[in-house]
Amino acid sequence: MNDKSLYIDGIDKIILEHLTQDARAPILGIAREVGISGAAIHQRLRKLKKSGLLKGSQFIIDPKVLGYKTLAFVGIFLSTSSNYKEAILKLEDIPEIIESHYTTGNYSIFIKLLCKDNEHLMQILNKKIQLIKGVARTETFISLDQHIDRQIGI
Repeated sequence: MNDKSLYIDGIDKIILEHLTQDARAPILGIAREVGISGAAIHQRLRKLKKSGLLKGSQFIIDPKVLGYKTLAFVGIFLSTSSNYKEAILKLEDIPEIIESHYTTGNYSIFIKLLCKDNEHLMQILNKKIQLIKGVARTETFISLDQHIDRQIGI
């Protein structure tokens, strides 16, 4: 994003509301609702993408359909913070890890991973994550259910 503040007007908010709910929402339907042309909607979307506010669009794969039924969060304790970069490089090689965060607090790294079941999770922990140089120990939290899954509001 550039140094200027991004101004989002009411029309931009309506467009964003529709497209964050359904990225495939018909542009012409949105245009009719707000009373401007489809081309004007496209121009506004280009402006929002150029500003850095929008990061593209994507299809979301339901991991359960692929057999990934265990969602877990793992706090990773490093023996020393100097192991961070090397540990991250090794964690990137584990496809089940879908998010990684360098955090304050107890853990050096906090990751989110998807596994087929608890046994698969145990294999990833014991045979991959805990064998990474610098990983002192881990603490695992299994998600039982997810009630909130949303983007930040405009």
